[in-house]
Formats: sequence, structure tokens, C-alpha cells
Amino acid sequence: MQSPNPAAEPDFVVVDVETACSRVSSICQIGIVGFRDGQEVFAYETLVDPRDEFSPFNIGIHGITAGHVEGQPSFADIHGIVDGYLSGRVTVAHSWFDKGALAAACRVGERPMIETQWLDSVRVAKLAWPQLASHRLNVLAGFLGIEHRHHDALSDARAAGMVIVKAIDHTGIDLKGWLAKPERCRAKAPVPAATGPLEGERVCILGEPRDGPLAHFVANAGGRVVASVGATTTMLLVARQQPYGRWVDASQPYRKAEELRRAGRSIAIVNEVALRARLAGAG
Repeated sequence: MQSPNPAAEPDFVVVDVETACSRVSSICQIGIVGFRDGQEVFAYETLVDPRDEFSPFNIGIHGITAGHVEGQPSFADIHGIVDGYLSGRVTVAHSWFDKGALAAACRVGERPMIETQWLDSVRVAKLAWPQLASHRLNVLAGFLGIEHRHHDALSDARAAGMVIVKAIDHTGIDLKGWLAKPERCRAKAPVPAATGPLEGERVCILGEPRDGPLAHFVANAGGRVVASVGATTTMLLVARQQPYGRWVDASQPYRKAEELRRAGRSIAIVNEVALRARLAGAG
């Protein structure tokens, strides 16, 4: 199946599936969204009869039961539709779970494998926003301001697509760049000024990228921005806007900083507002 409007041929498509039980072939919902120039150009969603059992655990995640899929097509029935959307295109999925599920469903349904070029949006997100302790789709959606209903296949596909759109905008790396060598795309921290009130400080920023506005503020004050909290880190700087809200102390960088402090290391935990006020007073 081609896109509804040939002029809107997508730059990439996104697929997400929900499964009925621990067998990854047990697809019970599938969502597919096409993106062109950062905008959605088509969407497809259907419930699927997995011809398998529904486990209480999986139902608890997505809310889909055997009753919901009664009378719905099997994966074998919709294989041609899914293949039409994905085949020959760049297909994004948030982790390799969906890729494995589609391959397993093809085997169980005795249908040909879907030939597409895969891109993992988890990998992209980890490189675009390395400061986040979690790159789960719901965490990314909250951090990036993406409307999202977790574990609904169509909503998950839309959100994963917007992660790619926002990563391209944030890093300046286009789709071809992410497909080529994304491991080379990690943001670089700004070079610290030779002198300043933060001279000698090694600062890990929680909630903003290493090349963001807060990183430049720190570097201009003489501080060196580091990628993570470690033995030589002297400050954990909590950005004003970050994905953890009032649960910031549960984040991995914060817990690591607290652990180092208990071990006798000298590491300050400072919020952005307090640091800016302190430096403004020093000036």
C-alpha cells in the first residue's frame, strides 16, 4: 500500500505493536504513522486477533483483551497492508521489540519477511539527549512535550516519530546522518572559559543537553560540562526544566551524586535558579 497522497511520500514510517502474551508473535494491535518534513502524512491502526492467549500481565499493560479482538483480522490477513506501508522504506521503532515481533508474526503466519531499513529511536534518543536517565517513550514524551497515550500502538508510533523529528531539529543531523553513523553524533560540550567563578568545577547537568543554553552558561563561567556523574564531578546542576519533576531525587544522576557524597566526595547538588542567582550576586 502506498501513501494516500503520492506527493506526500514519507521520509520514514514508524511502527508500534502490542502483544497478547509473552510470545512476541502474538500481535494484538498495530499502529503505523508516516512522516514527511516533520509532519504526519498518514496513519494506520487496527486491532489484530493474535490467535493466541491473552495473559493478565499483558492485559494490564495495554488493556486489550480477547473480547476486544473478536472478529478482527489475524496478522496473516493484514500482512499485505503492513508490508505495503513498510517495505522499501525507512522504518522507525522504539527499541528492536517491534522488529522482532513483526518477524515472529511473519514466521507464525507463514508470510514473507518485511524488507525495510530499520532505525531504533531509543538509540537516537540516547545520543541526542544523553543526560536523561531513562529513554523510555513515556519519559521522552514528557521531556519533549509530545502528546502521548502510553501502550496504545498508534499513539506510541506517533510519539516515536516525533522523537526522531525533534532529534533531527535538536542536533541538526538529518535522517541519513542518523542512519549512517549515529554513534558519532553525540553532542559536544562547549569549551570552558579560561577564567570565571566556576573555574575548576566539573559540572554534570541534569535535564538539558551538554551543548544547550545552560551548558554554555556554565562554560562561560569557566566550568567544564561533563557527560555523567563520576568520581571527579564537583557539581550536579539541576536544570529548571527537566523530565523528573518533583521526583528528580529518584533519577540516576541524582542518586549517584548522593552516593558519592555519602562516600566522602565533595560534590554539590545545585539547582539552576540558585546557581544563576549566586553568580549574578558574585558579578
